[in-house]
Amino acid sequence: MSINSFGHLLRLSTWGESHGPAIGCMIDGCPPGIEIDEAAIQQYLDLRRPGTGKNVSPRQEPDQIKILSGVYEGKTTGTAIGMMIENVDARSKDYPADAPYRPGHADYGYDEKYGFRDPRGGGRASARETAMRVAGGAVARLIIPEVEIEARVLAIGGEQDETKWESLLDSLRTEGDSVGALVECVARGVPAGWGAPVYAKLDAMLASAMMSIPAVKGVEIGEGMAAAALKGSENADPMRAGADAPHFEANHAGGISGGISTGQDIVVRVAFKPTSSIRKPVHSIRKDGSEADVVTKGRHDPCVGIRGAPVTEAMMALVLADQYLLHRAQCG
Repeated sequence: MSINSFGHLLRLSTWGESHGPAIGCMIDGCPPGIEIDEAAIQQYLDLRRPGTGKNVSPRQEPDQIKILSGVYEGKTTGTAIGMMIENVDARSKDYPADAPYRPGHADYGYDEKYGFRDPRGGGRASARETAMRVAGGAVARLIIPEVEIEARVLAIGGEQDETKWESLLDSLRTEGDSVGALVECVARGVPAGWGAPVYAKLDAMLASAMMSIPAVKGVEIGEGMAAAALKGSENADPMRAGADAPHFEANHAGGISGGISTGQDIVVRVAFKPTSSIRKPVHSIRKDGSEADVVTKGRHDPCVGIRGAPVTEAMMALVLADQYLLHRAQCG
């Protein structure tokens, strides 16, 4: 069974392929009466779409969203919200059907699982699918307007100095290579109490959401992996009495304790691997087992993490809106 849905009370289901006629999604569980229009969603899609500069894929997709259902007279009806984006600039000739597997991509895994694969840009495995996550995340943000979500690139290729990123990316484009990135996503204004203590821990839901993004290979919350080198006294978040809520003197936990939000900023860092589709020759094999070097001529991001930042925001919004609805259902 292919699982194309995410969430509990607020559920996102996506469909479509990179080089098909369109991609789309359905949002189920959105409360009624929320004001919404296509412009409210488009502003976030414009941050993720390709063709906006030399450091992202040159594929020219306007990513114009169409709301098909679940909205009447500018407000959500409580029924499923259907949305769609047409693919207008697919170039399938760049992906021959007998092309060798791209190491690091989903080509081989898809072939082994399904017995065949869609070679056109990776089909369902393409990051093109994430446009609908961003659309779904835009709806989720409207459910929790008190929460502010912002992501930024912390490092490209391990380099944290922004002044060096441009020359690094220029060099990679010339070489036909790619590089990874580290993205930090922060949610401010989340009240204490969202999440659950055992199997639906808020940090577990966030980790699952972020790891589901194409090219993501690592997720940290709060101090993350660095916590393994700290003492308990160093990793603690000391508390003082506050006017209406505790005052925390640190946030090593990333805003989540025991799987439940503390009211502090929720801090998640996401590691994106280098784009697998590159022009530099890489040793591989074909479906028949014969060896061949693979060179991908399609249009791809030299650093997928750049356009990945808005996707992390969307997944954060989807998880938090879902957890808000779950909290309200149990605790009122």
